[in-house]
Amino acid sequence: MLRVLFSSRMLAFHALVLLIVPSFVWLGFWQLDRWEQRSAAVDLQQGNLAAAPVPVAELTGVGGTVDREDRWRTVEATGAWDTEHELLLRNRDGERGVGFHVLTPLVTEEGPAVLVNRGWIAPGETARDTPEAPPAPEGEVEIAGRLQFSESEENTGLRERDGLPEGQIMIVDVEALAEDLPYPVYGGYVELTRQDPAPDPAPERVAVHELDSGMSLSYAVQWWVFTLIAIGGWVFLVRRELRDARAAEPGATAAGTPEEEHAGRG
Repeated sequence: MLRVLFSSRMLAFHALVLLIVPSFVWLGFWQLDRWEQRSAAVDLQQGNLAAAPVPVAELTGVGGTVDREDRWRTVEATGAWDTEHELLLRNRDGERGVGFHVLTPLVTEEGPAVLVNRGWIAPGETARDTPEAPPAPEGEVEIAGRLQFSESEENTGLRERDGLPEGQIMIVDVEALAEDLPYPVYGGYVELTRQDPAPDPAPERVAVHELDSGMSLSYAVQWWVFTLIAIGGWVFLVRRELRDARAAEPGATAAGTPEEEHAGRG
């Protein structure tokens, strides 16, 4: 029997099982870890969206960054829009398709400005057109919105491009944009959810991109099921090889080996 179990064909099969079983187990735990991380991100988002609004200066500062634990928190600010330094973000989604988001600095009454995504507008007739955004209210306004950290090529998957039409950008790189503004700028930016007075018309509000835990838990279970299938297949093949070897032994019959027949008569 050892000769059968350690034949070249069976040794190759044993090696394959020893390779794939730990791999499948590891992939299952990897997917479980991803599910736990995503679930934590979902809980953070939902909790922050439900939290009470706070002044923007409580969660960020001039030249600072937004802590990931504070992302999605609703912040409030009072100030005046600076439409002279307004920019358009290219390739942004809205309910009516891909267009632009309107990024306008709000110079707060405390002095620093906060960059505010006022919402989505439709594109022009060509890719290089710069559509006109609905005007922001003049004078003092009170706004509220979801706090977001500065965008980069790494955390958005978008790439900066040269040769864009004037007034258009790809990502909200707050640090880079602040260098071209005549006042200090808070870290991060805000997705507008409310302002008073409310303009009409106004850009379409940016919808919440709700996170979900995805299919990682299901994938983890699938990998572990594959592990059981691999082990079961290995057991089945070993048993079959041993059975076939016994059947091929000298003196074996269709009913079994002489020893098996004798045992059956005893």
